Amino acid sequence: MGDRQAPEPLLLVQELANTLDIESGTDRLATPEDLDRFADDHELTRFRLDEPDLAGLRELREALRAACLAHTGAPVPPEAAEALERHLRAAPLALRIGAQGEAALEAAPGLAGLPALTAHLAARIATAAGDGSWQRLKACEAHDCQWVYYDRSPAGRSRWCTMAVCGSRAKMRTYRARRAR
Repeated sequence: MGDRQAPEPLLLVQELANTLDIESGTDRLATPEDLDRFADDHELTRFRLDEPDLAGLRELREALRAACLAHTGAPVPPEAAEALERHLRAAPLALRIGAQGEAALEAAPGLAGLPALTAHLAARIATAAGDGSWQRLKACEAHDCQWVYYDRSPAGRSRWCTMAVCGSRAKMRTYRARRAR
């Protein structure tokens, strides 16, 4: 990922979205064992994710990918917007004020499983939206890629995960289409 890796707090959102490699068809959330591995690798075991959470997590992943694709100018499809709304509604946040007066969003008490993880992700996204970095978490415009990357370009107008591969392919397709006319 290199320079396309998202900063905290968006790194977990990026890594969740990229558990599906569209180009190769590899899904790292295909089985309950994959879910356990993802939870272990990302220190998410406290959320007690279980097999019944797997389908919902994959749906949330794709809805987050659609939101990241919207950061390049595409509208969020209605089914993705509905999925995000449904998952977020089941994942309330609470504002905690610490001993030093610091404020932090966190999952509301009593949540477990997918709603607890969703609240955790929502708190990270809210923090990133506040500092302006959420809009820079994008999904590659190439329909056969859609890899989620962090746009570090000065103007924040990047459209592809890498210019050398997806950007080059898109420009070549445009060139060939122009020449064919």
